[in-house]
This record gives sequence, structure tokens and C-alpha cells, in this order.
Amino acid sequence: MKEVLSSRGHFDVDQLYENVKKYNRKVSRATVYRLIPHLIDSGVITETLRCQGRISYEKIQGESRHDHIVCLGCGKVIEFRDKKLQFLIDNICKKYDFKSIEHRLGIRGYCKKCMEKEEDAGNNQAEI
Repeated sequence: MKEVLSSRGHFDVDQLYENVKKYNRKVSRATVYRLIPHLIDSGVITETLRCQGRISYEKIQGESRHDHIVCLGCGKVIEFRDKKLQFLIDNICKKYDFKSIEHRLGIRGYCKKCMEKEEDAGNNQAEI
């Protein structure tokens, strides 16, 4: 639990296991996997991303609603907040007489560096 509370950013179960293993060599991977649903149910962490076959989590910190942009090339995660987006979500919920508890928006694509690498690879291949 201490490892989760001191975490910064996103983590997956394997990363959490490796961090906990540094302090407690007896902990098993299965124990960490069994702990995740309890941490979610108790409101300590939330599932944030599903990318490249992995689920990422982050600890919940007050009302810091945010969304994610994920690069499929390098795995970079960009968190963002947008008042216009939140306003739109609030209005949609109001229109349908719905109380929002959470929302998740994940935009997947390629960051500038990965796009440039792809373009460079394409240019180099064309020259061969």
C-alpha cells in the first residue's frame, strides 16, 4: 500500500510488483494482482489506460479529473485537463438527467518524435 501511495504517475501491476519486491522479497505477483481490485473498490487507485495489452493505474488525488493522450510508438502518456471538454461532459449529463461519477477519455496515436522517426524510416527506405 505504501508503494501505491508514494507512486507518481501511471503504473501497471508488474511495475507495482517490482517496486514492492524491493522492500518485501516474500510478496508474490499473485498477491499484488489480488490487491488491485481492493485498491480500486476502496477508491485509492483507478484504472486509467489500456494500451498495448496492458492496464495502467494511478492513485486518486482529490478532484483532479484529467484525460490521457497515449503514444502507441514510445508509450509516452500525456495527461491533460480541458475546461471546454468538462463543460461539454457536464452539459451532456445535464441534458440526459444523468449524474457523472467518472469519465475516461484516452486518445491513442503517435507523438511528434515517433511520427518523425516513421517519416525518416520511410524516406531512408525509399532511397535504398
